[in-house]
Parts: sequence; C-alpha cells; structure tokens
Amino acid sequence: MNCSNLLKKNGILLVMLFCATLSLFAQQPARYAGIEVYYFHGKHRCATCNAVEKVTREALKQYYGDQITLKAINREEAQNIALVKQYRVAGQALLIVKGDQKFDLTNLAFMNAERSPYRLKSKIKETIDKIM
Repeated sequence: MNCSNLLKKNGILLVMLFCATLSLFAQQPARYAGIEVYYFHGKHRCATCNAVEKVTREALKQYYGDQITLKAINREEAQNIALVKQYRVAGQALLIVKGDQKFDLTNLAFMNAERSPYRLKSKIKETIDKIM
C-alpha cells in the first residue's frame, strides 16, 4: 500500500471518528437541564430592580452562555399568577430553582447589584455550580 492510499484511508477514518464524536455530544442532555433562574418583579421598577435583572443576565451569559437564561416575570400580570403562587412570591425575588430545590438570592441581589455586582455574579455562579 502506498502513502497516498494510506493517507486517504486514515483521513476517512479520522472524519468518521470526528462525526461519531460530534454525534455523541449532540445526544447528551444539556449540562444545566432543569435549572431555572427567575426574577419576579412588579410593574413599577426602581434602579435597583433593574440592576438586579441586568447583573443576573450578565452573570448567566458570562458563565453559562445560552445554556441558562433568566426568566423575568411580572408578578402582577394575570398569566403569571400560577408561577407566583408556586414559588410563594410576595414581592421582588431572585430565585434559582432545580426540581424541588429553591435558592432565594433576593436579599443578596438587592444589597449588591448596584454597588458590588461581582458579589452577586459570584453567588449566582456558586449556587448554580453547587446544584448541577
């Protein structure tokens, strides 16, 4: 067998191996499946409310790309009542949820979103990484 034929055979084998590997990764469930991040807010929002949402979105994008997104929920809208009741939300709330686990980051979020956003981002990452 000459070098040209050997190279063609090995090249085809490498392409097949590469495609098989991609196929395996495509079939794997998402690493962060089941993790939900909710920010419940009211109709009228202050600067801190807006900062909590903004910093949370930034953290999720920075650490998890498009795998985890923030669901901003207006708790005053009729279509959101069931979700508000499910999570027992009475005011603004930042929640990270996976199954029956619920982590309430509301107080930390409101204390840090404007002046120390890195603290909020760090806590979001720490919480999500812990429940994976």
